[in-house]
Parts: sequence; C-alpha cells; structure tokens
Amino acid sequence: MSKTDRLSAGTPRIHEDCAITESRLGGFVEIGRMTRIAHSSVGDYSYCDRFCDIANAEIGKFANIASCVRIGATDHPLDRASLHHFLYRSASYWEDTPDDAAWFEKRRARRTAIGHDTWIGHNAQIKPDVTVGHGAVVAAGAVVTKNVDPYTIVAGLPAKPIRRRQHADIAERLIALAWWDWPHDALHDALEDFRNMSVEAFLEKYE
Repeated sequence: MSKTDRLSAGTPRIHEDCAITESRLGGFVEIGRMTRIAHSSVGDYSYCDRFCDIANAEIGKFANIASCVRIGATDHPLDRASLHHFLYRSASYWEDTPDDAAWFEKRRARRTAIGHDTWIGHNAQIKPDVTVGHGAVVAAGAVVTKNVDPYTIVAGLPAKPIRRRQHADIAERLIALAWWDWPHDALHDALEDFRNMSVEAFLEKYE
C-alpha cells in the first residue's frame, strides 16, 4: 500500500460527490461516495460506505457504517394541516417568505448517537433521538426506533435484540478499558493482540 492509500490523522478521506454541511470529521475518517452528512460529528477512525445519509448525529470512534445507511432521518410536521416542504422550506416557493427557522432548529435538536466500535449494517435506519451503545451491532435492513444497549445485536423492523455480542461483564470491562481512546501508536503496538487474543486474554493483559 502506498502512502497515498493510507488514511490520515489530519485530513479525512472524502470520496467523490459527497455533501458535507456544518459537520466535524475526526482523524483517519473515510466517507464513501455520494454520502450526505449534515449537522453531525464523526469520530476518529470511523467510516461509512457509499450512499449514506447522516443528519443531526454524533458518531463515535471506530464506527463501521455500511452502504445505504440512514442515521437521524429528519422529520416532517405530522400535526399540521400539511406535512409538505412548503411549510418550512417556504423561501423556495415565495420570494417574500423566509424558511421556518424554528422548525429546522427543533429538528436539529433531535440528536442520534452512535457509540464507539459499532457496526451498522447495509440499508439500516437509525431514527432521531436514538442511542446505539458502544460495541453494538445493527443488522442489515433494520429500522432502529429505540435505544440499543452496549454490545447488543439487534435486527428487524422495528429492530429488536437478537443476542449480546459480549457478556455483560465483558462489555463493562471493555467500556472501562476504552481502548478506542488509545493513541495511534498504542493501537499499532497492540495490533497483534487485537488480532490473535481472545477478548478475555486481551482484557487481562491491558486492564
């Protein structure tokens, strides 16, 4: 692999035809082509594949986001006479009428949180005001409408727990270890242990 193929601590790799609006991208981040990110943050080492749509979200570190995922899908006003864009994107329809700034502010306040070391499968959706805990897995095609506990695998429509990815005591120890906060060099030094050790042995060595 050439140096140009490596990810950078200083500059995220953003593939072609992406739209990034008022968002913060961490180090070693990669954003797949045709992805839209708005009013969000993406933590160090996280990536998303192609055609993702992320809005009003806090993405942790080492998040693995597959293609065609939607996180924080924005709302329409369901309690009004109409739910159409003209109510709040009014400036697109009339020269003398501004957009509804209060509506956009309310919508952006409904934050979605994705924890560290998570995996969001292809074509999954995570709704606003939902937290996906550290180490959790969301299966392909799932629609997540409720919080997901750490180190839990969920699937379905709506998504429901399938099983734990790690036992509760192991999950607690991993969260306490917080390896996702280690410096880049420390991750490199521990790489062979990440690859080859059982999670129990890894914890015993690094706790």
